Amino acid sequence: MNARRARGARPRSTKNVHILLLHAYGMGGTIRTVLNLAGYLARDHDVEIVSLTRTNEEPFFEMPPGVRVRFLDDRMVPRGRFAEFLARRPSRLVPEEEKAYLNMSLLTDLRLARYLRSLRGGVVIGTRPAFNLAMGLLAPPEVLTIGQEHVTLESHGPELQAQIKRRYGRLDAFTTLTKADLKEYTKALKGNPPKRLLRIPNAIPDLAGEVSSLEEKVVVGIGRIVWAKGFDRLVNAWKTVAVTHPDWVLRIYGGGTPEREEKLQNRIDEAGLSDKIVLMGPTPEIGVELSKSSIYAVSSRYEGFGMTILEAMSKGVPVVSFNCPHGPKEIITHEQDGLLIRSKKAAELAAGICRLIEDEELRRKLGASALRTAADYDMEVIGAQWEALLADLDERRPLPDCSLGTPV
Repeated sequence: MNARRARGARPRSTKNVHILLLHAYGMGGTIRTVLNLAGYLARDHDVEIVSLTRTNEEPFFEMPPGVRVRFLDDRMVPRGRFAEFLARRPSRLVPEEEKAYLNMSLLTDLRLARYLRSLRGGVVIGTRPAFNLAMGLLAPPEVLTIGQEHVTLESHGPELQAQIKRRYGRLDAFTTLTKADLKEYTKALKGNPPKRLLRIPNAIPDLAGEVSSLEEKVVVGIGRIVWAKGFDRLVNAWKTVAVTHPDWVLRIYGGGTPEREEKLQNRIDEAGLSDKIVLMGPTPEIGVELSKSSIYAVSSRYEGFGMTILEAMSKGVPVVSFNCPHGPKEIITHEQDGLLIRSKKAAELAAGICRLIEDEELRRKLGASALRTAADYDMEVIGAQWEALLADLDERRPLPDCSLGTPV
């Protein structure tokens, strides 16, 4: 079927761009950065965000102007009996190890497959393995395919990695967020690489709020309340901070399941820190909250990139972060625009936080340098890299060999 379509296909074009998301109306770093990219590309392209599901009436983040949104499984409207039957059957398109597996079903499999097969040219961008694998299997030959990795190769299970190695070679391009992950993918896909394999980091979205004065006695943590974000370690660190600096407060922004939120709150209460650590819940205006803070603390066990680090830097807020894989050490230059904690111990994180609390001159020096670092991740800078990739993939231009070093 693909061979017949290829013979009669029109020349491939990058005018129309389709971006696959799990749930465009949800909250999270991937959604925010994808919307940011979609808004930029909409200047010169016809951009459509294709959301696999819809579970909320209204979007958590504002939709960018000029960008259409399509839902393949709109759960806010009644389904027919046959659709309900399919929705109760497990997905057959992706392995159970894919973190989106529980959000998928036989119904979403069929609707995603139907959508991909319906495309008549343009570019489709996948934002997670489930979509990248489906694109490699189902996208017609006249469609340009670009896969994205928003976490890391090593965070995926063995079965999922095996499918990645088999199918990602069918993609026209694949992008990682970090140099470290680019090296891992280059090694893993050595025998079956996509036409272009490169790193394009996330860009900082426009955030409300001014540059921080660094005068508020507030430290901020941001992220989903999950094990990977290490908020249990941040609570342990704050036990030390609260003893020597009882007038400072820690605010944690982000949501999680009721069970995880309750577990974290219980940990805070048991530590006697109920008046020192506040779970603020999610907010769409994190820039405003960062502008009212003086230090950003990252307690993650691992990061796919570290978008919130850049968001803090864009408000001139210095970062104290565990040197976890993969993002922090690629973004933060130790002692220049933040502090990297080599140890995994909460006591060492506490020491870094205390150091910035006690040394205002250092805090301000790191904050000023952080602003300059953030400028390298402006949407104009990162958007230009995406435009260059789309130009490379246009059939009228030759495709360069896979490169580990361009662009970085």
